[in-house]
Amino acid sequence: MEKSKAIQKHLEWKGKIEVIARAKIENKEDLATAYTPGVAEPCLEIAKDESLAYEYTRKGNLVAVITDGTAVLGLGDIGPAAGMPVMEGKCALFKRFAGIDAFPICVDSKDPQVIADTIANISKSFGGINLEDISAPRCFEIEEELKKRCDIPIFHDDQHGTAIIVAAGLLNAVRFTGRKMGEQKIVICGAGAAGVAIAKLVLQMGFGEVIMCGSHGIIYEGCPTNNPVQEEMSRITNRDKMQGTLADALVGADVFIGVSKPDIVTEEMVRSMAKDAIVFAMANPVPEIMPDKAKAAGAAVVGTGRSDFPNQVNNVLAFPGVFKGLLSVRASSVTDSMKEAAAIALADIIPVSELKADYVLPDAFDPRAAEAIAAAVAAEAVKLGLNRI
Repeated sequence: MEKSKAIQKHLEWKGKIEVIARAKIENKEDLATAYTPGVAEPCLEIAKDESLAYEYTRKGNLVAVITDGTAVLGLGDIGPAAGMPVMEGKCALFKRFAGIDAFPICVDSKDPQVIADTIANISKSFGGINLEDISAPRCFEIEEELKKRCDIPIFHDDQHGTAIIVAAGLLNAVRFTGRKMGEQKIVICGAGAAGVAIAKLVLQMGFGEVIMCGSHGIIYEGCPTNNPVQEEMSRITNRDKMQGTLADALVGADVFIGVSKPDIVTEEMVRSMAKDAIVFAMANPVPEIMPDKAKAAGAAVVGTGRSDFPNQVNNVLAFPGVFKGLLSVRASSVTDSMKEAAAIALADIIPVSELKADYVLPDAFDPRAAEAIAAAVAAEAVKLGLNRI
């Protein structure tokens, strides 16, 4: 994609979404029904029973896509206004892939408490909240605060959407390479929002041992450079308390998952991994190692975050279906077991007999993804009693 084309199209669009009225207002009777005095009647009904907002308003199919602009794509802290094109794009994807109406909200603050207060105070308008492009570790604090205060699902896509897709791809890669669950040595490079969420989900699903690496090397319990979240993760990863570099961690590893920086993995490092290694190098736009180099070094399955290579780890595979499932049963929250159910449903779209080295994840436009994930998430919400219909 040429940069000039993207600029030109955004100038033409002047925004990727718009508000379209569902109510026809062509005469005085329409006006009186949709607005005053008729609108008072549903208002009074909702005042008596707040749950009726799902029946009389768009709340049940409306998601807020919210950022503070501190971790926008691969661009970093560019501010809330500069994050708006991404938030609009996310809203357009919600509509395209799940029929969900979404609205972009950019909060001009870096204070986690101010952001949490802002979102909590507007949450009654929405059926779900999609947090987006908020830097770690602040994003963890904001998410946890909102989960305590809001009665609707709070989902940080950079964390959980990414984790769902990686887990799905890894599940199929394990199947394709003939590995066994529980026996994998998995190295995750990048200990921010995505890395932490991926580590938690792959541990939850029982893939095997996880070693996390950050900018200072292998993360271990008591490491002086750990932030509080990394110290917490050190207690459930790296069982042997290994220290050293990313290269040290990769020796004998079955899986590399990168959510970090470009060009930090060499062919020699891949050659040091286990036979038929699995490499998901997802730094964007330049991955930790290019697919051709990883394959030349012996990797059996390679995925990236890019659309011009196979096995793209694209969040559009997850979040539309997750929210469609949540909204379909008016779930009050989203749980770890729902994320696991979503990952399994996404993986199972591809029959084992059809798995290939370059096909362990469905295409971003595969219409089965949103439907399969929605059904799995809704079923799990009902199983847990978190549904309201």
